[in-house]
This record gives sequence, structure tokens and C-alpha cells, in this order.
Amino acid sequence: MSPGPRRSRRTRPGDDPVPELAEKMRNAPFEQDSNIYTVGRLNAEIKAVLESGFPLVWVMGEISNFRVPASGHFYFTLKDEDSQIRAVFFRPHNRHLRFQPESGMQVLCQARVGVYEPRGEYQLIVEVMEPQGIGALQLAFEQLKKKLAAEGLFDPARKTPLPLCPQRIAIVTSPTGAAVRDMLKVFQRSPYPLSVTVLPALVQGQGAAREIASAVATADQLADRFGWDLLIVGRGGGSIEDLWPFNEEVVARALWACSLPTVSAVGHEIDFTISDLVADARMPTPTAAAEWVVTRLDRIHRDLRQIDERLTRMAVRTVETARMKFGYVRDRLPDPGRRLEDLRLYLDDRMERLEMGLARRIEQLRAMYGRLEEKLQAAHPARIIDGYRAALEQGTKELLLAHKRQLAQSRLCLEATAARLENLSPLSVLSRGYSITYRLPTKKVVVHSDDVRAGDRVLVRLSRGSLDCTVNEARDDEMPGAGAVSRRDGQRYT
Repeated sequence: MSPGPRRSRRTRPGDDPVPELAEKMRNAPFEQDSNIYTVGRLNAEIKAVLESGFPLVWVMGEISNFRVPASGHFYFTLKDEDSQIRAVFFRPHNRHLRFQPESGMQVLCQARVGVYEPRGEYQLIVEVMEPQGIGALQLAFEQLKKKLAAEGLFDPARKTPLPLCPQRIAIVTSPTGAAVRDMLKVFQRSPYPLSVTVLPALVQGQGAAREIASAVATADQLADRFGWDLLIVGRGGGSIEDLWPFNEEVVARALWACSLPTVSAVGHEIDFTISDLVADARMPTPTAAAEWVVTRLDRIHRDLRQIDERLTRMAVRTVETARMKFGYVRDRLPDPGRRLEDLRLYLDDRMERLEMGLARRIEQLRAMYGRLEEKLQAAHPARIIDGYRAALEQGTKELLLAHKRQLAQSRLCLEATAARLENLSPLSVLSRGYSITYRLPTKKVVVHSDDVRAGDRVLVRLSRGSLDCTVNEARDDEMPGAGAVSRRDGQRYT
């Protein structure tokens, strides 16, 4: 953690540069030209005074309006119950921050006072930030723990069960640390065959988290090739800063994605890391992890010996019981030769009875077959078919005769109807000298002289063709030829 708040030489109590600036401005002689400031000049001089007067200060307050644009800079307002001030935490400084600032968080900031001349605004340019009430590392630990828990990385249902008999072990740790030496000593004392592979990685300092995550991913990729049963990730004890790589998100996600059963053995028994929560099992120390493997193998071999002894005793008892049963059965079993003779006589008797019964059954079936054959001949389908064929031929002849008679009658009826229709046809009437007169333009048939008047146009339909005429006079008499009509060309016909 960074040291506590310090006061710079220019910010001792009672040494306030703002009153000095005001006093300087009040005592300055008024000159018509030199004391007229432009806005840019005034902002520049205020910037110079403020930035030189407050080069580095510690400010405590509550974060509000926190935002992070695409540039990665942190912009927020630092406030208390009396006042507030804008602040910016540029990316080159905030990328090393262990925790994630949030609105509402109380923080202690080491900052410079800066002035943004284009808008005439002053703000804090933060270089160091620490949370109030809880350490930065502890806050980062709690934030990452809450995030990963929400994603299910700590869910016991997703953890892989540890192997029953781990004999091929992969270890991700420092190859020169005391932890790996202690683990190898424990493995060497084991009377059981073990294969141990060390995947070297930094376990402390800058870049350690990424090396640990890379080693875990490598172990996952090579697991099938080398047949590893278990992956142990850990290191010896140290401060929270020394153990911090095992609290990094990249290590947690690498352990969660690993298909091998994983064991986290970091620090001492009192130490607790994110890796302990994500791994399939946690051991208090690296040595405890090695002892767990040896103890597991010892328990397996002891259980196997006990099972072998128990199986041997059960096999001996089973054989003895079977031997006793065999002797008892053998003593009670009669002579097989005599039993075989009895069975042979029984078989001969059954064969004779079977042959006789079979012969009788064959005679019965032969007689029944003869009777059925006679009945079948009597009801042979060919006879029935011949009767139906004769009936079909007779019916066909009768149907043809009836059809011819019906056709002749229909032809006579059709001719008579055609003749009557011909007599009633209007065309036949017209061919005998008659005509049909229509009144134009309605084309209504004229049946009486009252239907037209002089000057009306009429259409006269003849047997061949028609006449478009004009009525000169309409008479109510029946004398043919008494009236005269005129054609449209003016010629008159009587």
C-alpha cells in the first residue's frame, strides 16, 4: 500500500498561495495597458499559479459520476458534504490499479491541481488512488471473488473429482523455490511408483500471473500425451503481495478451463486465494498436497491388500464348500451304467409306440384326404364358371337386342320432333313470304298499326336480308298493299 498522505513544502498549514495571489493582485500598480488581461492570458497565469502552488496533494473524498470512455482514462467527481471537484485519472497511471473504482466509493487520491485553459476549469490530475477503510489488494480480491462467483466458477457441481490413484503428477511452480524441493522430497519417500513433471513458472512479481496461466494451459494441452492424472498449482508462503498472482483473474480462468483435476496449494494454511476457490481442491501448503498424493496411494494400496486377502479367503471357502458338496453328491449318485441301460430300454419302448401311433395317424389322414377330394371335385370352380359364362352370353345377346330397339325408337322420336320444330321455326314462316317488323331504335316487334306513327323508322326482317324503312302512314285496316312505305333513299314501294 502507498504511504499515508504527505504535505508538500508549498502546502504547509498557513501557507495558502491563493491569498498571496489575491494580495499580489490588489497591491499591483494599475497601468492602463499592462493590467488589461485577455481571457487566455488570465487563464494561463492562473494555471501557472495553481499548478506551481499545488504540485502534489493528498485529497480524500467520495467518487461520483464515474465513467470510462474508449480512451481508458477515468473521469469522475471527488466530493464531500461541503464541496466537489472534478478529477481525471489517466490511463498510464490507472492501468496498474489493483481494484476497480466505482461511484460511491471513498478513496484517498494523490494528485496535482491542473487547469484546462480552453474552458477555464481546474481539476485534479490523480496519480495514486487508494480505497478508504479497506486495502487496495483486499478490495480487488473481494471484487474479483464476487465477479467469478456470479459466473459460477466456484460452483461445487462443476468441479472435477480428484483421481482415485494419482501416479502421474504435473506441478506448476517455480523450479528453484523451496516449495518444489519439499514436494519432491515427499514424493521420493513414497514406496510407490510416481511420475512427477514440473512446469516452471514465475510465482511472484510482474508477469507471474500470465506465466502461471500459460503453464496451466500447457498442462491441459499435453495431458493426453503424458497421461497426467493431477495438476498441482502452488508456491510457498509470503505476503499478500507475494501471493497476489494467484488472485489474478487470468489464473482463475485458466484453472477453471483446465480439464485435468486441479489442486491449489498456495502459501500457508492461513493464506486463502482466488485459486483455492476455483481449483477442484485446496491444500493448505505445497507439502500437504504432496503428502495427500502419497497418503492417497498408501490408502489405495492398503485397501487393495485388504481386498486381495478378503478375496483369497472367500475363494478358499468357496472351493472347500464346493468340494464338500461334490463328495456328498458323488456318494449319493447311483451307478451310471445301470441307469444308462434303463434309459436305453425306455427309449426303445417309446420309439415303438411312436412308430405305431404315427402309422395310425397317417391312415386317418389319408382317409380324410380322400373324402375332402371328393367334396372338392363336386364343388369344382370350373363347373360354376361354365354356368356363369353361359348366363353371361345369353344376357349379352338380350342386351344388344334391347339396345337396338331402343335406338330405333329414339331415332323415330327425334325425326318427328325435328319436323315439328321445323314447322314452328320463324325462318320457315319467313320463307313463305312473311316478314317481321321491328321499331327502331328499341327493336321492339310491331304487331299493330298503333305501335308506330308516321315518320318512325322500322326494320323489316325478310327470309333473306332486311329493310330499313320509314313509316309514311299507319292505317287500321287489313288490306295488304294498302299502305306504302318509303326507303331511306326516297324510292317508294307499294
